[in-house]
Amino acid sequence: MINRPSIDSTPPGPIGRFWLRLGTWLFKTVLGLIVLGLLGWLLATVWYAWKFSGPVSAQEQIPAGEAAMTQDIIQTAIRIVDQHREPTRYLRDAHAKAHGCVQAQVSVATDLDPALRQGVFSEPGKTWQAWMRLSNGNAYPQFDNMKDARGMAIKLLGVPGDQLLPSQQGRGEQDFVMFNHANFFVSDVAEYRQNVAAQADGKKVMAFLPGWDPRQWQVRHLFIALATLSEAPPSPLLTTYFSVSPYKFGNLNAKFRVTPEAGTCPAYTPPTQNRDVPNFLRSALYQQLSTDRQPACFALQIQTQDATRYMPIEDTSVQWKESDAPFQTVAHIQVPAQDFDTPAQNLMCDNLSFSPWHGIEAHRPIGGINRLRKAVYEAVSAYRLERNGVR
Repeated sequence: MINRPSIDSTPPGPIGRFWLRLGTWLFKTVLGLIVLGLLGWLLATVWYAWKFSGPVSAQEQIPAGEAAMTQDIIQTAIRIVDQHREPTRYLRDAHAKAHGCVQAQVSVATDLDPALRQGVFSEPGKTWQAWMRLSNGNAYPQFDNMKDARGMAIKLLGVPGDQLLPSQQGRGEQDFVMFNHANFFVSDVAEYRQNVAAQADGKKVMAFLPGWDPRQWQVRHLFIALATLSEAPPSPLLTTYFSVSPYKFGNLNAKFRVTPEAGTCPAYTPPTQNRDVPNFLRSALYQQLSTDRQPACFALQIQTQDATRYMPIEDTSVQWKESDAPFQTVAHIQVPAQDFDTPAQNLMCDNLSFSPWHGIEAHRPIGGINRLRKAVYEAVSAYRLERNGVR
């Protein structure tokens, strides 16, 4: 006879029943949360697909109260300038630290499509002399190894035609102002006012989570801001810069970007910089242009709006998809070898003013954030330069 093990059919005691019930409850709770999470993700996906779908307007749409909000922002921006002033000078309210101002040549593409021959790009092969300022995005100078946005501003010189601003008449300039992220962390002027006021008060979390009501939270924009604050590139000449906001391009609407262009300059690999040095991005720039005497090359490109797609003018938090409209090269930029790091040129760089509104009608900035920039840049620049003794 084979002895089989007996099966204990004694029901569990009170403690055993408690743990069984607790385990069952926990299992059902976790399963329910998973189902709710998946349902929420599905609903959010459907909602975002609906919200971020075309068509959109090809014209500017100015909301009521924007002028009053702009005046509030100007006062906040001036307060930021006062907060971060140095003993001997007032700094910009953003992009305060320059890695250098360098001379550049911007040459219109010789094979440019006739439809894209607009404004300063109307003459294929034309070469413009320019200044290029490379910078960190913060409102006060900090070590380059800190996470930050990186900026590029280009000023074309000798541009004929009426300037957009009455104060700029006769200056003959066309500026392109960019930074190294494709979209902005605010949508419009109202959101910018709330955001910059919170940051000026040192309440960085409140900039994106202004209250207890989840409907006011700007979680997507918080993630954009975190992505904008990126590690520094090996060199300011080795990254891509975006206009973020749209502009007129003749009778088109477009965004700009400047990206390194391989094959048009001799191949160059910058030596590894010591990232513990406060100004290692300036050192990388100096190493390439002044020590190694190697030029840098970029393509200046545009992305034209297709209003049947979700490519809005008034929301700078939305990145225009390249699948909807690819970038097209309209000009080539060369930064030649040069000696730029001199006291005189650094002072000139500090006193240069860049604005999307320094330019001609063919490239007029459009959209709420650009309308805001017109007022804020002009007011803050005048305030800063006057106190620095430039005016």
